[in-house]
Amino acid sequence: MSSNQIKKLLLITVPFLLVILAVTIFFFNRHNDITLEGPQGEIAANETDSSAWASFYPAHWDSYQANYDNTDKPSHFDTKPYLQVMYAGTGFAAEYNEPRGHVYTIEDILAIDPARKKAGASCITCKSTQAPELIDKYAEQYYLMSFDDIKNQVTHPIGCLDCHDPKTMDLRLSRPALINALQRQGKDLDSLTNQEMRSLVCAQCHVTYYFEPDTKEITFPWDNGLKADEILAYFDEEGFSEWVHPDAGSGLVKPRHAEYETFMNSTHESASVACADCHMPYTRVGNKKISSHTWQSPLNNIEESCTTCHRNGTDWLTQRVKTIQGQVKQTQDIAGNAVVEAINELKISREAPGVDQAKLEEAMYLHRKAQWYLDFVAVTNGYGFHNPTETLN
Repeated sequence: MSSNQIKKLLLITVPFLLVILAVTIFFFNRHNDITLEGPQGEIAANETDSSAWASFYPAHWDSYQANYDNTDKPSHFDTKPYLQVMYAGTGFAAEYNEPRGHVYTIEDILAIDPARKKAGASCITCKSTQAPELIDKYAEQYYLMSFDDIKNQVTHPIGCLDCHDPKTMDLRLSRPALINALQRQGKDLDSLTNQEMRSLVCAQCHVTYYFEPDTKEITFPWDNGLKADEILAYFDEEGFSEWVHPDAGSGLVKPRHAEYETFMNSTHESASVACADCHMPYTRVGNKKISSHTWQSPLNNIEESCTTCHRNGTDWLTQRVKTIQGQVKQTQDIAGNAVVEAINELKISREAPGVDQAKLEEAMYLHRKAQWYLDFVAVTNGYGFHNPTETLN
């Protein structure tokens, strides 16, 4: 073959191969292109029924539906029996179960032990997408209503509207207690970053709170700070006790699931990690990228939740978490038994003739303090992993 023939062959073959390569790359990328599942239509401004959002965000909806797989709700008393003694005099002593998750909130709150319903309508505040509209409807009277007054007005559990603006899908705050707490701290709500919002939407409910004595309004006790000792100092300054323990005689305060407070200033939070980064990791569904709406332990989807940052391998990561949680549980159990012993000793001392009242009052305050710290850890999900150092301190 002459050199001219070779040149002609190359002139024909090379462009042909380039075209084939370009077409191949196009179809490969078209098939594997990953895009965020985005707005596909307009949703009503106050759409409380999450199923109405499903046709617009089908992959997210399927992820949300997977929460129904979490059907167990074991009693906390099975693994922490000392809590029942600590909670004597409250509805928590009658029943205190693990939550099944957001999709079961209405079903479970309606089936709760009657002793737990004394808190009234406020019980619904973090159980339904309809709670904000009920607060708007009844204003201050909402918090004074009984549980039975409000229970038939809610049908939808926690869902899309609680965290998202239906028009833009931007994250938003819908619960007054958090908004009020941030404003008291001097926060500019309009300047909150999206990464901050990826934790704050969780902080609408995954926090501790109390009922303001006169109005019964849900209030976050953050005015002195978010640490356990700062919150207890707030209650001490207010002279606030939620109840008096029937055996110990101590005035006590009940912390609730303080995940957000515990997480703040942790290693992860200091590195600008948000709640959603671990509990709602990005995942691929076909050629769509979504933020998982199956709320669960990151250990259940460790590849998506942890290995995007940690390169130590899933076995190492799992063992690391379990070691931390084991240390916290062991320490917690020791403290729990000590608090029960203190309650029993206080009961004996209160019934003893001629007891030194000053020393008894001092002992009852130490009980208040000890039970607060223990309960703060015990009721916070994660067995300390949200902030191991602060938890063990």
